[in-house]
Amino acid sequence: MRANLSKHQQRFNPDLPLVLMTDDRDADWAGAARRLPRGGLVVIRARDAARRRALAERLHGLAPLLIAGDPALAERIGAAGLHLPQVRMGEALHWRARRPDWIITASAHLLAALMRAGALDAVFLSPVFPTASHAGAPCLTPARAALIAARAPVPVYALGGVTPANAGLLGPAFSGIAAIGAFLPAASPVRRGSR
Repeated sequence: MRANLSKHQQRFNPDLPLVLMTDDRDADWAGAARRLPRGGLVVIRARDAARRRALAERLHGLAPLLIAGDPALAERIGAAGLHLPQVRMGEALHWRARRPDWIITASAHLLAALMRAGALDAVFLSPVFPTASHAGAPCLTPARAALIAARAPVPVYALGGVTPANAGLLGPAFSGIAAIGAFLPAASPVRRGSR
């Protein structure tokens, strides 16, 4: 079973409508990457460096890759760019100067963080909806997230609990959708500590 988020892509940036975000769970990430529509992108996120490298090598060539928090790996495998956590968003200027060809993105959870995103190509705002990867954590809600996204200086992608059933609730302030579990079969359990 695969999520059909692609039916919503015509409402978003046609060049990058859907983004698959990996996490620490054992899942068919290659299958999920293959199912991305044209223009899709994969952000490789894994806490363990060896796991991150293996996942990047396995997915290389299936879709453009951004490597989360590991610029050395991004350079080594010829990734399309770098994804930064909110606390490292300030590094974007350095990497923009060093690698002007890269797509550089970051995670954001607050309006204040989005207002510092000028050197980025896009931001993933989360969590928009309740999400299994952050069970019990408060979510922004689509309305609040849209108000935040509308003020951002760069394109904003909705992340966190986005599914085919609720993607239609996202407004025009978003440039696209990023998801983790929505691209995976229901049998892919979230590991404790996944993000």
